Amino acid sequence: MPDFAEPLARLINEFKRLPGIGQKSAQRIAFHVLRAGREDAEHLARAILDVKDKLGLCAVCNNISDSEICQFCRDPNRDSRVVCVVEEPHNIIGIETTREFNGRYHVLHGALSPLRGIGPESLKIKGLVERIGQGGIEEEIVATNPTVEGEATAVYLARLLKPLGVKVSRIAMGIPVGSDLEFADEVTISKAMEGRREM
Repeated sequence: MPDFAEPLARLINEFKRLPGIGQKSAQRIAFHVLRAGREDAEHLARAILDVKDKLGLCAVCNNISDSEICQFCRDPNRDSRVVCVVEEPHNIIGIETTREFNGRYHVLHGALSPLRGIGPESLKIKGLVERIGQGGIEEEIVATNPTVEGEATAVYLARLLKPLGVKVSRIAMGIPVGSDLEFADEVTISKAMEGRREM
């Protein structure tokens, strides 16, 4: 790695710590910041600090929010009887872009992973059970990722929540639109067959 002036080298190292940013990308971003005006750099710095200072977790669903209750939990037009459970706050974006779901959310902030020491107590499950205990929730849609950890979490939640008298469903998984069956692995095809529906 070439020698850079200390402030530039430090900025490059900080950008490299971001997910998906390698050495070359970090250098490009750092040089962009260097070429930008001071006002642009201040806007960037302020935006980063605002994310840390002004955002927290929704008291109801654990989504990222700039107030005590997030926009989804505050919205009276959303169906409070159906709650979609996701692993991370950014998973909500994917569901919202479909414009198909009009219920509420619950964010676990992770998935079960015994190998990494993440058990049920490490996730935001207690609040979910409390929400069901308050009544009014009829269905929990488990939308955890299609990974070993996501599947383990889904199975755990189903066993935990069904005895509470709530319907527990799992999002369908399988072949993505626009792909070819030839390139799908056996687990993906198996999940697609399990999730088939009548036409």
